[in-house]
Amino acid sequence: MSQDRLPPQMVISIMLLANFDVSERCNIRPRSFDLIAKRGDNLVIIKVASHIDSVSADIAWDLNLIARHLEATPPLIVGERARDTDLERGVVYIRYGLFALSPPETLYDYFVEGLSPMVYASPPGGLYVKIKGDLLREVRERSRMSLGDLASHLGVSRRTISKYESGMGTTLDVAIRLEELFNAPPLVETIELLGYRTPPEPEKPAGSTPGDVLADLERMGMEIHAMRQAPFQALALFDRHTILTAYGTSQKVVKRASLIGNISQITKTFAMCVVTDYKKQKKIGKTLLIGEEHLHTLEDGSELIDMINE
Repeated sequence: MSQDRLPPQMVISIMLLANFDVSERCNIRPRSFDLIAKRGDNLVIIKVASHIDSVSADIAWDLNLIARHLEATPPLIVGERARDTDLERGVVYIRYGLFALSPPETLYDYFVEGLSPMVYASPPGGLYVKIKGDLLREVRERSRMSLGDLASHLGVSRRTISKYESGMGTTLDVAIRLEELFNAPPLVETIELLGYRTPPEPEKPAGSTPGDVLADLERMGMEIHAMRQAPFQALALFDRHTILTAYGTSQKVVKRASLIGNISQITKTFAMCVVTDYKKQKKIGKTLLIGEEHLHTLEDGSELIDMINE
């Protein structure tokens, strides 16, 4: 199924309804994400794909790296199908460690209605929930049931009950039986899609070497993180500033300049395109266009920051 079968405009409409500021749609291929949305301190990077299995390891690598350095919430994949089945409402699916969910139901429920999903699908199949372990232990002991008593009632081992009380996930069927057994507050934890966690630093690909432009930025004291499929080819970090960076011929980068500038406004970062066949500098909206030869003359990253700020 083609990715274009799922219109990003549907996702944009839901995020706008939830009072997010939303970037322009990324319509440059290849693209690791389609939209970036911000509300308050929550910055959300969204990949739209009709079939979530089309999201590759390279895309997930980009999404995690971008989320880490823009201090975003965990990236989201919004899709319709996994393998040969439709995504279910209220269920979170996992793809390379990223959350995937269905529009408009689950996306709308969470961002507009404030209803957090509780169920997650885990390979190779099956629906699971995470038990509030401390609460389960409390209600079990209050009911004067031993680990063995509860294990016998559920038809599992004492060790399994002990793991539930340590926070291990369980099947939806077991969770329902526990809820029916104990007249207590809900035992199932909700899944907070915006719960901030810093994704681990993705491992850099073996044998990768920066191009001339990226090497020049490193010479100026910048920390460079090359992308694989983002609309910008690198994140350049300098003195608490982040620069979304694209480079190439004028024909290639000019159409990226406006999009990168729009994304930089949403993410509160800077935007720059280094043009390999251009010798001067100018602004396209919020994006600095600077010739590669001009970049060679700069000695320090602070000079570049000043130029972007002008």
